[in-house]
Amino acid sequence: MPEVKSIFREVLPKQGQLAMEDVPTLVLCKPKLLPLKSVTLEKLEKMQMEAQEAIKQQELASRQTQ
Repeated sequence: MPEVKSIFREVLPKQGQLAMEDVPTLVLCKPKLLPLKSVTLEKLEKMQMEAQEAIKQQELASRQTQ
């Protein structure tokens, strides 16, 4: 990889302390996709569908016995 030459010359002090200023910057990240339905809602819907299927099966069984 070729070395990039800078316009500015680096200056380091010969004596004393070296201080650096830490400037917080804005960091953009990918948006997080949230589910349209929560896990709990999906479980409740699944339980409701299973209950409806069980009722339908019981009704069919009772009709067949009559």
